[in-house]
Amino acid sequence: MTHFARAFASLAVHAGQEFDPTTGAVIPPVHFSTTYAQDGIGGLRQGYEYGRSGNPTRTALQTQLAAIEGGAHAFSFASGLAAEDTLLRALLSPGDEVLLGSDVYGGTHRLLARVLGPWGVRLRVVDMSDADAVRTAVAEHAPRVLWVETPSNPLLRITDIAGLAAIGRESGAIVVVDNTFATPALQRPLQLGADVVVHSTTKYLGGHSDVVGGAVVLNDDGLAERIGFLQYAVGAVSGPMDAWLTTRGIKTLDVRMQRHSENATAIAEYLSGHERVAQVHYPGLATHPGHGIAARQMSAFGGIVSLTLESGEAARRFAEATRLFQLAESLGGVESLVNYPDAMTHASVRGTDAAVPEEVVRLSVGIEDSADLLADLEQALGA
Repeated sequence: MTHFARAFASLAVHAGQEFDPTTGAVIPPVHFSTTYAQDGIGGLRQGYEYGRSGNPTRTALQTQLAAIEGGAHAFSFASGLAAEDTLLRALLSPGDEVLLGSDVYGGTHRLLARVLGPWGVRLRVVDMSDADAVRTAVAEHAPRVLWVETPSNPLLRITDIAGLAAIGRESGAIVVVDNTFATPALQRPLQLGADVVVHSTTKYLGGHSDVVGGAVVLNDDGLAERIGFLQYAVGAVSGPMDAWLTTRGIKTLDVRMQRHSENATAIAEYLSGHERVAQVHYPGLATHPGHGIAARQMSAFGGIVSLTLESGEAARRFAEATRLFQLAESLGGVESLVNYPDAMTHASVRGTDAAVPEEVVRLSVGIEDSADLLADLEQALGA
């Protein structure tokens, strides 16, 4: 059936989701078995032998992930950081360097600086939205990996993916794009020249705040073979129920991202005119420094809006005053969340080049009625 599905919304629903041949069930079953009967020693049925090396529900998710990102290979993991760690193990040796965007998820910086750093991996940080700064940093010392989030977390900086890919090709660096914020519904980094895409599938791909996961998608056969070996040998794989929940979330990704983007645009426009707000960070605003690039490489601008208030104290009071926006870690679910990065998601990067200003609050705008969300923000700003 899936060979009839070509457009993104169709692939999200059908890729890897053929009906069950035994019963005709249109939703494939969840395979909980940890082991598989063999037709004689070494006679594996469709390659399955043990739950860590392979599971049909995980295979279906990986097929779906590859299809929606336009990649040849996809791998599903137990968390976004497990996906990042496996990719970095496949790419790096002691002495290699990662050039990292200066505005990134705190966990990515922590993984590189505090876990891989003691094993000999070097880390430098640069503003990836500044192409000249990236070229200068690469000229000073050629990194093994260029790692970027665009839009970035939490300041929503925009990097020209095609331009970064060109720098990577010239220097021999692998370009990795964390596409968690935009998702392939809005942005396809592989088509723009990136080498690898990573995701925290916990966020928009799962979309319902009920499953933790991660993914790596790419085209390179040799690198895919190394990642596949590490997925098996290290074992941070998705469990079958987690894989199934992620697959179910992806099926509605296209329509959800449209609503997330519509609501976030309305909120960004409202906040940008509010006297209590010093600055709004949202690439959909014409005043955003990356708006032009975002408009070229994204079909809409996503569901994350960050705002800068007059002080850290004001930001904390605001974050604790919302009601419909719930104060919580994470993002990308159907419900709206508010987060104070300095003390929550990015607390681990305080005092580093990736530290987040204490005046910043991040909103994960859900799919509720926009009038209700705006009313909640109005009362919180009044508080």
